[in-house]
Amino acid sequence: MNTYIGIDLGTSSMKLLLATADGTILRSVTKEYSLHYPQSGWSEQNPNDWLKATRDGINELLNGYSRYEVKGISFGGQMHGLVLLDDHDDVIRPAILWNDGRAQKQADYLNDVIGKEKLSQYTANVAFAGFTAPKILWVKENEPENFEKIAKIMLPKDYLAYKLTGVHSTDYSDASGTLLLDTQNKCWSKAMCKICSVDKKWLPKLFESYERIGQVREEYDLPNAIVTAGAGDNAAAAIGTGTVKNGACNISLGTSGTVFIAQDTFSVDKNNSLHSFAHANGKYHLMGCVLSAASCSKWWMEEILRTQGFADEQEGLETYLGNNEVFFLPYLMGERSPHNDVNARGCFIGMRPDTTRKKMTLAVMEGVAFALRDCIEVAKSSGLTITATNVCGGGAKSDIWKKIIANVFGVPVSVPSVEEGPAYGSAILAMVGAKEYTNVSEAVNALVSTKSVVEPNEQLMEKYEKRYRKFQKLYPALKGLFS
Repeated sequence: MNTYIGIDLGTSSMKLLLATADGTILRSVTKEYSLHYPQSGWSEQNPNDWLKATRDGINELLNGYSRYEVKGISFGGQMHGLVLLDDHDDVIRPAILWNDGRAQKQADYLNDVIGKEKLSQYTANVAFAGFTAPKILWVKENEPENFEKIAKIMLPKDYLAYKLTGVHSTDYSDASGTLLLDTQNKCWSKAMCKICSVDKKWLPKLFESYERIGQVREEYDLPNAIVTAGAGDNAAAAIGTGTVKNGACNISLGTSGTVFIAQDTFSVDKNNSLHSFAHANGKYHLMGCVLSAASCSKWWMEEILRTQGFADEQEGLETYLGNNEVFFLPYLMGERSPHNDVNARGCFIGMRPDTTRKKMTLAVMEGVAFALRDCIEVAKSSGLTITATNVCGGGAKSDIWKKIIANVFGVPVSVPSVEEGPAYGSAILAMVGAKEYTNVSEAVNALVSTKSVVEPNEQLMEKYEKRYRKFQKLYPALKGLFS
């Protein structure tokens, strides 16, 4: 029985799953690790914590299963993180993560001095503080002694692939989020490397997400396992939810939230409000990203309400759907799409003496849905039509949240039979790389199905349309206060 390992390298934990070639999940394992905030707005991790989680997770995952039957491993990983290695392959400094805002000055330099038009020409995107290239400039300007040591630049999942295989690689979907890739032509941008003082020999070899990069090293005792390049977490999640056909949409409610729209051909929205990235199936996608999604609910429940009873707190919320007077701006870590404002902050607005914790809990969930709708509005303005969406991520386990999204977006929301998003998607990529399937589309057609569909309600849609139009006015009104 051939088996495959999918690894989702998340922000707070790693999910590993073992699946058979017919998509049956035999076991899944979660390994948590620390997230460090050295200063306000900074976010770092130790890459060796990821490596330990991988080693321990694989051993736990395969307990009772044959290591000889594992034919492939692949990854879905948190994007944009900066991992630096010296010429001894040692980690130079903690990884600077996707939700770290320290490089805003460098992002402003790229957007305002180099110019958004040129950046879009070179990479199909503009600079965000969370992207990799501004972080490289930050290290150059603030830690020159570390910059001088650089021998390899990696993204988080690619550090794991390197340790497993010895191959310095990345895939096009993850590389798209560095601001160093010429996304349309799928090659490193010479112009951006020059602007960011990046020696091209520091950069990994580029692969399609499903392409084999190498064999697992002997020390991991997986003698028959190949490794494929893997994908950025959202592209891997899109594979896991079957979001591969032109115009197909997936919403991820993870630590961050994304709207992912698959495309057969390359395109850029006119204001670069959405990211134009490569997809894990060899094609392209547009993506809007809100930096805080399920993490808003986690913050509200655990830090403010001091409870782990998420389901209890959400009980009875249906009574207030469409009629909540409280709004929440979900910008706890600043915001990316479409505002690109590292200074934006979370706010509750509209509270009265009779406002209850239930209404505030609902407002948090609605606020995330409205912020994701902002991304959909950009897609609509570019001529795209969204008629349905898939959903995945930890927040997608909430029935009420899925109902909110269906009515805020005004489209049916499909829940996949396997709700493992990036981990399942990466297992599928491993299967394609091991020739279990001819291509990604064939694998998705065979392995991905729908468990249930949440349909929108016409009356609720009308109510949420009015509430969304009010929500749209809040950020512009408060923007000056944030700065």
